[in-house]
Amino acid sequence: MVFKRLLGSLGVGGPTVDTVLDQGAARPGGSLSGQVHLRGGDADFDIEHITLELVARVEAEHEDGESQGVVVFDRFTVGGGFRLAAGAQYSVPFTVTLPWETPITELYGQPLGIVLGVRTELAVAGAKDSGDLDQLAVGPLPAQEAVLEALGRLGFGFKSADLEYGRIGGTGQQLPFYQEIELTPAPQYAHQVNEIEVTFLANPAGMEIVLEADKRGGFFSEGHDALTRFTVGHHDHRDWNTEVDGWIRQLLEHRATYGSHGASGSHTSYGHDSRHGHHGHDEHHHDGHRSGPGMGTAVAGDD
Repeated sequence: MVFKRLLGSLGVGGPTVDTVLDQGAARPGGSLSGQVHLRGGDADFDIEHITLELVARVEAEHEDGESQGVVVFDRFTVGGGFRLAAGAQYSVPFTVTLPWETPITELYGQPLGIVLGVRTELAVAGAKDSGDLDQLAVGPLPAQEAVLEALGRLGFGFKSADLEYGRIGGTGQQLPFYQEIELTPAPQYAHQVNEIEVTFLANPAGMEIVLEADKRGGFFSEGHDALTRFTVGHHDHRDWNTEVDGWIRQLLEHRATYGSHGASGSHTSYGHDSRHGHHGHDEHHHDGHRSGPGMGTAVAGDD
């Protein structure tokens, strides 16, 4: 589904723009194709440029709570430098490449509650119309799907997903925000952890998988977070159930550290940075996350 508006914000009688994306979910690092349809106004207009912006609804944490805003995370100029005759119809086809860290918005055809869009900007004689917005659907890469499917088979359930403004220290993160997929614990871990959060940071060579556990406090200790990272290739062939279960066990065993040996053999401490400065990991809290649509009790469905 797309939500389109034909706006005359360039002035009464000005040209209008309507962008239609090709059907089907895109993939992080993959191609996004479509057509920009223009309709001429009451007179001839010189089209200076047609620019597509990738936008995301992102949450930002503050000392006094949370706020939401729209962040532009990439821009592409797909046309321009021509005259659009009065009343004429003109289409500009485009194919652009999404950033590798583009968040996923759906899994197994089910929406995760993440809002991404493609906003079209039409520049005519110094005026700009940014009124056309199309919803962007992004599905998981094979390794992302394999990890989430394994978590579902291990008994973890989908809770919610959101986009957090800020950076995860010690990683190769490129975008100014990151996606968190929050999971309820599998029964065998429910006594140890309140929830698990998964973040994928994909790149051309593979991806970093950051796992965070909001851990229950023991009799002699308070609950706290644990964080660790693992690295996989895009087309790795692994026993994912065993691999991911080992990651969870390793995450929960490291109660006193903020990082651990990942699959890449590195040992690093990780913290979250935000617009308000760097926070050590024990200071990073996740409160008041909005919930996405229900996806059943397990990420992997009824496999």
